[in-house]
Amino acid sequence: MIVTRRDISRLLKEYLILTLACFFFGIAWECFMIPNGMSAGGMMGLCTVIQYATGGLIQAQYSYFVINALLIIVAVLAMGLGFGFKTLYCIAMSSLAMGILEGATFLHCSPGMFFNIEETVLIPIIAGAFEAAGIGLVLRFGGSTGGTDIVALMVNRYFPVSLSSVFLVSDLAVCALLLFLPDKNFSDMCYGIEELVTFSLMIDFVVGGKKSSYQMLVFSDQYMKIADHIINEMERGVTVFGAQGWYTKSSRNVLLIVIDQKQLPVLSRVIKDIDPKAFMTVTQVGAVYGEGFDEIKTLPKFRVASRRSSNESSGTGADSHTGSDAGSDADSGAGLRADSGTGPYDS
Repeated sequence: MIVTRRDISRLLKEYLILTLACFFFGIAWECFMIPNGMSAGGMMGLCTVIQYATGGLIQAQYSYFVINALLIIVAVLAMGLGFGFKTLYCIAMSSLAMGILEGATFLHCSPGMFFNIEETVLIPIIAGAFEAAGIGLVLRFGGSTGGTDIVALMVNRYFPVSLSSVFLVSDLAVCALLLFLPDKNFSDMCYGIEELVTFSLMIDFVVGGKKSSYQMLVFSDQYMKIADHIINEMERGVTVFGAQGWYTKSSRNVLLIVIDQKQLPVLSRVIKDIDPKAFMTVTQVGAVYGEGFDEIKTLPKFRVASRRSSNESSGTGADSHTGSDAGSDADSGAGLRADSGTGPYDS
């Protein structure tokens, strides 16, 4: 593969943005959350709880690096999961950024400093915005900060639990851990939830959501190369169907792809490299069920059996009519019954 000056320039730009994103992530924690004794969800939230529990003996940036390193080793050895260099770079750079920002006390949101905020309720909002900007840019350029992302992948590999459920439970559990610390109370947990909500809302403006999926329609004369790359390199399914442009009256094939949020920027760059003139639409979808995404959730089937009173045998009109109606409802499905149906999905 020939590396051009354009490729080098793009690579340097990506890593410059990733570095800046890691510092945004570090600002959220080292400049706003930690100086005010706050915590939130995710792996970094757990690391701040460890720091508070040990009285500052174990700093968050060190435990963050160590825990992520252990998780990566376990994921690689036990499950064979692969992690790109960008993920490793972002984990290391985030730890380094937090170490630098810890010493930059003039940037801290604390009494006597320029960035001090009197209204405590605003601190988690600002921190959530910075974290969303950092994580969003990292994800947008194909990286990851590890943490609960790795845990979610491992849990999802062995148990029929969706990734979004793992994120939700882990985030709330970390916030609840603050209640076990002697100098923390319910309001501290609420500040953590406030940061989580802000993060979830703000990240949509950066990259479209940490746990979102997208449906893409790609119109390209090089559709075969794009489809082969998706199948072989990204291990995602592709649906090809015929279409006709009404202006030109010419027929062409269109690709339908469903991918998760992390793969969207990667696939977009691949399509641009293969066919700079490709036309594509991207739509955020509310839910995707099937292999590679969330598991289809079904409700158990219930049936209300008709119960006839003992008076029915004596021919009591009202009781007999009631029993007959109940039986009719149960048989026809009008009673308490939850059936589920699934349909094919090619992508």
